[in-house]
Amino acid sequence: MHPERMSPTELRAGTSLAAIFGLRMLGLFLILPVFAVHAPALAGGDNLTLVGIALGAYGLAQAFLQLPFGMASDRWGRKPVIIFGLMVFAAGSFVAAAAGDIYSVILGRVLQGAGAISSVVSALAADLTRPEHRTKAMAMIGTTIGAAFAFSLVAAPALYPLIGLSGLFSITGVLSIAAIGVVLGIVPEPPVHHASAGAPRPRMRETVLHPELLRLNFGIFALHLVQMAMFVVVPTALVAAGVPVAEHWKIYLPVVLASFALMVPPVLMADRRRRHKPVMLGAIALMLGVQVLFAAWRAPLAGMAMLLVGFFVAFNILEALLPSLVSRIAPEQARGAALGMYNTAQTLGLFAGGLAGGALAGHFGAAAVYMVGAAAMLVWLAVAAGMGPLPAVSREGRMARPVVNAQAAAALDHKGT
Repeated sequence: MHPERMSPTELRAGTSLAAIFGLRMLGLFLILPVFAVHAPALAGGDNLTLVGIALGAYGLAQAFLQLPFGMASDRWGRKPVIIFGLMVFAAGSFVAAAAGDIYSVILGRVLQGAGAISSVVSALAADLTRPEHRTKAMAMIGTTIGAAFAFSLVAAPALYPLIGLSGLFSITGVLSIAAIGVVLGIVPEPPVHHASAGAPRPRMRETVLHPELLRLNFGIFALHLVQMAMFVVVPTALVAAGVPVAEHWKIYLPVVLASFALMVPPVLMADRRRRHKPVMLGAIALMLGVQVLFAAWRAPLAGMAMLLVGFFVAFNILEALLPSLVSRIAPEQARGAALGMYNTAQTLGLFAGGLAGGALAGHFGAAAVYMVGAAAMLVWLAVAAGMGPLPAVSREGRMARPVVNAQAAAALDHKGT
């Protein structure tokens, strides 16, 4: 096996874990394009603050449970915890599907969020990959988040007239059950790890207060705050521009395809030329510009489509870069804790964005939502500008090899072939 290439086991681990992540994230994203339009049909759904809480409740529950799930996976194993989380997520999906009022939807969203497996999936990806390929595996997972978001924006408006919001929630429950099958049948078994003799484990405080990780954690918080807040108001803006919900896919599909084509060159440049910081700063600046233009420009439909292309290009680049940077910067002995904190920040951003988007839109209008998003991007740009140089991948590969026993390593290679 060539050392510069991912092994068959690593490729299978990366793709299958990315698929699990993507299937679960659809539960968050699939209702975004249509929920604000559908909510008035629910009892209490005419209150935009409650609509925002329903969108963001998922993230709040995730934020409280990311670290406990990660700690449980350290004690009882990654796969059992992932399966349990997917079962809880499915239960929440079916509760929301049966809801007739906004409060029942909020309950269902809280249950969905209680299946907080993001950090566990990331930790399992780290278990199953060598350090020199871990960035690639994390980037696969990060890119899947963007792909799930993009797919939801195309699929939800087309499915909504056929099956309604209840049907969309039911689909997310079924997809979660399907993800359990992926865990049991496709994801490789993790190796048996042993503590390194004499290697001190970093204290939690050192990991939480790591300056570079703090920058990345703030970044993922701000990114998902803006994403969730925007899609409290974007669907209704498209309706006001003359595009019924059933035809929103005609806007989202070309926008998403264009954004994926445009994101590839900067991501490749970041990876191959080690230009992570300039690419990240450029994507943040692009997101800032999009928010300002949305707030200041009463754009026609074509202009809205152009701004959405810019949004998705920036979003997808950042979703691919940030988790890979966390996996590269975090100390080997505290990688699970670092990923837990990263995913906690992400889900807090989801909750804050849903809550802020609903409240701002209800009291001050859509322009206020975009201006708050612009302010968040401006602060992130200033924070990210101070990021230091990254460790070299080759050095990481020599200094931070996973510690596994010989039998486990041989078994892992055998399964990969």
